[in-house]
Amino acid sequence: MARLPYAKLESPEAAPLVEQIIAERGSVLHLYQMLLHSPPIAKGWLNHLTGIRHNSSLPGDLRELVIMRVALLNRAPYEADQHAPIALAEGLSQAQLDALPDWEGSDQFTPTQCAVLAYTDAMTRDVQVDKAVFQDIRQYFDERLTVELTATIATYNMVSRFLEALHIHSDDSR
Repeated sequence: MARLPYAKLESPEAAPLVEQIIAERGSVLHLYQMLLHSPPIAKGWLNHLTGIRHNSSLPGDLRELVIMRVALLNRAPYEADQHAPIALAEGLSQAQLDALPDWEGSDQFTPTQCAVLAYTDAMTRDVQVDKAVFQDIRQYFDERLTVELTATIATYNMVSRFLEALHIHSDDSR
């Protein structure tokens, strides 16, 4: 159960954003319904996440691999629930999703995916990234993709922390 009630979608200040969210996402998920307590924050969040998810050149399978690993590390089940179907649609396998808790001991991931997972772990667990981990990323990604990968990891850490601080979960009633 969420720590705050979800915002009323009918409020005049929220109405234009509700329309935009539905147009872009199909429905107003729990995350956005909570964010709509502050329409200016919700608008900025929506624009930022749209940039990360839809305007980045980072391949979708790597984006979703990052999101699923961040969700796991941060114990954010809502994030994992929302993104598992997307991860599968983007080309990750169920075996890969199942192997995420112990990815280092798994043969399910390519060298590029392993570098991405190591970078995700370093950014999420340690914040400071070891030089060797960063150099490994750079052998696979140019400057643009390195920035987009880094922004994706940072963004989904923000998302999971917001979700978990407010106890937003998939089975909440609205």
